[in-house]
Amino acid sequence: MRKTYVFEQNRRLGRGVNVLGYDPIWKSFSRARMKSKHFVLIKQAGFSSVRIPLHPFRDDGIDEKNKLRDEWLKVLDWAVDQALSNGLMVVLDFHEFVAMGKDPLGNKDRFLSTWKQMAERYRNSPDNVIFEILNEPHEELTPELWNQFYHEALSIIRETNPERTVIIGPGNWNDIYYLDYLKLPKDDRNIIVTVHYYRPMDFTHQGAIWAGRGNKVGVKWKGTMEEEQVIVKDFEKAQAWSERIERPLFLGEFGVYDKADMASRVRYLSFVARLAEKMGWSWAYWQFDGDFIVYDMNSDKWVEPILNALIPPEERLSE
Repeated sequence: MRKTYVFEQNRRLGRGVNVLGYDPIWKSFSRARMKSKHFVLIKQAGFSSVRIPLHPFRDDGIDEKNKLRDEWLKVLDWAVDQALSNGLMVVLDFHEFVAMGKDPLGNKDRFLSTWKQMAERYRNSPDNVIFEILNEPHEELTPELWNQFYHEALSIIRETNPERTVIIGPGNWNDIYYLDYLKLPKDDRNIIVTVHYYRPMDFTHQGAIWAGRGNKVGVKWKGTMEEEQVIVKDFEKAQAWSERIERPLFLGEFGVYDKADMASRVRYLSFVARLAEKMGWSWAYWQFDGDFIVYDMNSDKWVEPILNALIPPEERLSE
């Protein structure tokens, strides 16, 4: 596998958005918020890929014998088909980071079994389908243990998908500052490395109860030189790592919670997206709907300021 191939794959991922992670569709197709038309709209808006967070443990998608349930797989097949039929690349992201972080050894068999089944199911899919082994390893799944876990999963994937592009990120929540702890196999060049970015958390997660910031609101991001340089420094550190070991980078998540003021959100998102692109990274915004949203399901329309910050209107018109 030539080194240039995986960089081309990353270029094709381009601008993406996270979809379906918290949609009721996984429990009942009839309750789906996201419809076929939304994939059409995503493509028309100028996105080139979708990242699909998968929760087979949480959504009763796997049984007591570690077999993926047909109903869950039917939803997954639908989502993949919708993405591909609209010319979107698709990242299948194993998103059970909470369970894996709390009890990695207890969940290891389910984790590996899930990948064995998904790899077999999508072994004949085009190279537009990419596997992401695990979202945000953390807590008990230490960087050292994560190196062992991902290697076992990758070996299973390679049995049926020897040429499939795979995404792997560092420990401590896919933190840029943990890239050096990620030990990648030198003989497997078809790997894209992912990082997530939400700094400063007091801004991006203000008002978020689950992040311990329920009462912390009113934090602005004004785009001062000092604020920008913090992000530039972080991104340059990751870029230097990328160039040193010749691996492409995918900013798999970034975003600002809805409680922040719109002007600050727009400034921040535009700066982060353009900086990632300047570095040659692909990216996926968190997320389409739910919270951090770029699409308002209640009014059935784009949150235009957020969409415009992510993909400038003049660039959408040229699509």
